[in-house]
Amino acid sequence: MSTNEKEGAGVSAQNRGSWSAFLKSIASFSGDLSSLTAPPFILSSTSLVEFSSYWAEHPSIFVAPAQEKDPQKRALLVLKWFLSTLKQQYASRSDKFGNEKKPLNPFLGELFLGRWVDDVGTTELVSEQVSHHPPVTAYNISNEKHGVYLQGYNAQKASFARTIYVKQIGHAVYSIPAFDETYLITLPNLHIEGLIFGSPFIELNDKTYITSSSGYTAKIDYSGKGWLSGKKNSFTATLYPTGNEKEISYTISGQWNKTFDITQGSSKKSGHIETYDAEASPTTPLTVAPIEEQDPLESRRAWSKVAAGIAVGNMDITGEEKTKIEVAQRELRQKEKDEGRTWERRYFSLVESDKVLDELAPLIGLLPEPEKTGGIWRYDAEKAKTLPTNSVASATATREKAELK
Repeated sequence: MSTNEKEGAGVSAQNRGSWSAFLKSIASFSGDLSSLTAPPFILSSTSLVEFSSYWAEHPSIFVAPAQEKDPQKRALLVLKWFLSTLKQQYASRSDKFGNEKKPLNPFLGELFLGRWVDDVGTTELVSEQVSHHPPVTAYNISNEKHGVYLQGYNAQKASFARTIYVKQIGHAVYSIPAFDETYLITLPNLHIEGLIFGSPFIELNDKTYITSSSGYTAKIDYSGKGWLSGKKNSFTATLYPTGNEKEISYTISGQWNKTFDITQGSSKKSGHIETYDAEASPTTPLTVAPIEEQDPLESRRAWSKVAAGIAVGNMDITGEEKTKIEVAQRELRQKEKDEGRTWERRYFSLVESDKVLDELAPLIGLLPEPEKTGGIWRYDAEKAKTLPTNSVASATATREKAELK
């Protein structure tokens, strides 16, 4: 049996009609594809605001660079960490469900708060939908014990040309203050394979970069399976002194959802260092507050009735509950407009300029495109002091006090 036939095997006869109709609607649609309603069997009960958690499901790999004294090896460990996140970010849903799921579109102000607790201490996550038009998610991940911090934001623009293409707009910044070191990370574009068989999965496109204030840059080239050759989710990454791409310090290659090899220099003959097995590397569970204790704006509480409808395949309930949220959001936006005010972001703020972008973005040709992300978003530590991470009661009390003023 061919790979394509295996991929199509998961589509039941009762789903084929709705899937075919969905593909036809995609082909004739001219707007942002995220607004289309997908068939029930392809819907996810998870909001896109939760996807920020995929950055740190291996906390020990996330904090490892902070333990390395050599700047070149630190840059390699940052690259390894980034590559270790790809399976969770882009393949975990198709691995679990047999196909990629369409996530819920977050509403403005939606929150997702959590933490990982393991041998490297506590790693905190704050994720917030900071813009709805355009839709933008911002996040901050921190491990105070090891002094490692990640923040960033991203928007997605989907289009159709024989398949679904998704352009990711935004960036991430990884920092280790103890070394006065920052890394600017660009986000991969992607496309959806397996559409015709009803078993969609993600392939990454083109290339991304990680460039550091310590003088090293990594370039990751993504190449999926072609018609005649190649393996799914393949890539080759090189680490080199910034501005001197031919002087390769390390090479990493393989499949980001399976295994990849880390070698010194430009080829495997130069010296094998490590093989990383993405399938065998266990993730640390994310802890979130029970739904009943969550803030009303926290994702799993806000979408709980929608998620329940999706879980039982009841699209009437799903549609009704989803409409309630959308109507409430429209009414809130109108009220803000009438009163001449805007929604106050809880953990993030807009900045006019950013030192990291000013210094590092030109080195890799990154254009921040603030007009497509509602501006440049940064984690606001001063705001965070009044809203302790994961202290749901405190966050709710602070919001209620503000509303009473």
